Amino acid sequence: MHGPIKPPPETEAGAGWRRGRLSPPLREVFRSVPVPQSGWRRLLSFFGPGYLVAVGYMDPGNWATDLYGGSAFGYTLLSVVLLSNLMAMLLQHLAVRLGVATGRDLAQACRDHFAPPVAVLLWLVCEIAICACDLAELIGTAVALQLLFGIPLLAGVALTGLDVLLILLLQRWGFGLIEAFVLALLILIAGCFAVEIYLASPDWAAVAGGFVPRPEIVADPTMLYVAIGIMGATVMPHNLYLHSAIVQTRAFELTAAGRRQAIRFATIDSSLALTLALSINAAILVLAAAAFHGSGAVVMELKEAHRLLAPALGASLAATAFALALLASGQNSTVTATLAGQVVMEGFLSIRLSPFLRRLVTRGLALIPALFVTASYGEHATAKLLVLSQVVLSAQLPFAVIPLVLFTASRAKMGEFAISRPLAATAWAVAAAIVVLNLKLLWDATAGAAG
Repeated sequence: MHGPIKPPPETEAGAGWRRGRLSPPLREVFRSVPVPQSGWRRLLSFFGPGYLVAVGYMDPGNWATDLYGGSAFGYTLLSVVLLSNLMAMLLQHLAVRLGVATGRDLAQACRDHFAPPVAVLLWLVCEIAICACDLAELIGTAVALQLLFGIPLLAGVALTGLDVLLILLLQRWGFGLIEAFVLALLILIAGCFAVEIYLASPDWAAVAGGFVPRPEIVADPTMLYVAIGIMGATVMPHNLYLHSAIVQTRAFELTAAGRRQAIRFATIDSSLALTLALSINAAILVLAAAAFHGSGAVVMELKEAHRLLAPALGASLAATAFALALLASGQNSTVTATLAGQVVMEGFLSIRLSPFLRRLVTRGLALIPALFVTASYGEHATAKLLVLSQVVLSAQLPFAVIPLVLFTASRAKMGEFAISRPLAATAWAVAAAIVVLNLKLLWDATAGAAG
């Protein structure tokens, strides 16, 4: 059956925590994945959580910024996609380190460190962010259903509520099945974009040049705005909570050496998974640049991209592959949002809800505004709702990034697993850059809405 349901000893990580032993995160799957004693299978046993996290870096909310960036500016913003993913790799490593070394997820750590009113505030803003993420996934899935099967958008929005049954089924059969399901959909998304790129025949020399940062990204206000949007949509706050919890599904040895190896292997897993996310995000931007930039068309909506792809590339397969990848992206993100919601509620409040009730509440909070906007203002308003969801996510990001760096840089809390001073300085610089860029994105979006 499952391994022993207990967190690592308090003294292994550091004595700077106020509470002693805690209820394990995601108790039903805690330490449920066995880790072989040696050999390459030991490394492979840590593969899986990174791909659940990587899903958040290629959800439907990312697609809009990548499509706009590629269609408007060609391959120039590929350097921003690369830089964003490198920042994400560092932050996910910190989440892994916190979870493995302390036996706490980020939500539990926040509840332990901050005063109760602050912890409640952090929980509230995180719940809002999860609902915003769920809203983006709901809209993306509904658009994909319309493109593939001709289902009206309003009906598609309503149908997406049924995916709760899929999540419950997967959870009943073990965490490994959830990881396999997510990985299968990621492979499907990658395959669809491989077909798209083949049909688009991009200028590969220009693609390579796009990964080199250029001064005009900062000099051009419009390009800078899109670049901030790409960076702001890349790092998802709930992923940091989720990763610090699901890394503890592995039954690694509860010793200093066992933890060090678990951190190393889990970081390899997440780095490889985020490299796949980088490839897919870059592929979306490259596709938009190759298909639309030369014609002068600036694409900002998912349906518009689908409509223009077939004529631009001369093959209806391109449009079908795009819609199929969008559907897979929406379903994948649904899985991770569900798990992140469970981690956040249990970690901050120590309240356990059944998976069905948890999913019902989260999806209901996202479903109501999507149905209302679609019914009242038509299909074009859903694109604005998608953008709004990314703005809400951006506003919440500092509340997750700053505590994560604060905890992992503390020797009192992490003991020998605290990050080094150079890495801490880098992490604080990354946190500051992400916070500033996201705040500017929020300011610009608010000013634009007011104007």
